[in-house]
Amino acid sequence: MKTAVRLVDHPLALHALSLLRDRNTGPSDYRALTDRVTAILAIEASVDLKVREASIKTPLEEMTGVVLDEPLVVVPILRAGLGMLESVLRLFPDAVVGYLGLERDEETAVSRSYYQSLPDLQSRTVFLLDPMLATGGSACNALCSITKLNPIRTKLLSIVAAPEGLERVTREFPEVEVLTVAIDRELNARKFILPGLGDFGDRLFG
Repeated sequence: MKTAVRLVDHPLALHALSLLRDRNTGPSDYRALTDRVTAILAIEASVDLKVREASIKTPLEEMTGVVLDEPLVVVPILRAGLGMLESVLRLFPDAVVGYLGLERDEETAVSRSYYQSLPDLQSRTVFLLDPMLATGGSACNALCSITKLNPIRTKLLSIVAAPEGLERVTREFPEVEVLTVAIDRELNARKFILPGLGDFGDRLFG
């Protein structure tokens, strides 16, 4: 099975991404723009969630409506993924939240785990939040931890992705769907995405 990579090139998302890339965008606006882009990604990621029919009473009569019927777990990769979390929870207030702490060694660009708190993932769908998919190291480490707990499926939501990171996730986790607003050109020698938008966590938290 080939990994599905879905390019979410919605005009509102592209507009917000351009402002995120701007070096003059400050932390307050940066957080608001991240929230906006994440909402669009989450809506796109939810198009195939399971639903069921439910009896609804409108002010005028009873009818059959549709409600979500798929348990959802949201897992941000700390710390940058925290900037995406509230937007997803606003759309899915009943979602369960797990956390994975991963940090990248700036010399080797290799990520290491420093914290993990995951709920029961059996029979649940997971939205993994990683705003910058660069080398794919952090995402793959996180996916390794998640897949061991046997979720129904996992979707990786990234605002910007590099071809190198997409290739690695595609190779190592062919069952995972990746959603991103942009696939950038390449990684530089320091493994930062070009043209990218800088250090996401630093810009998010000032």
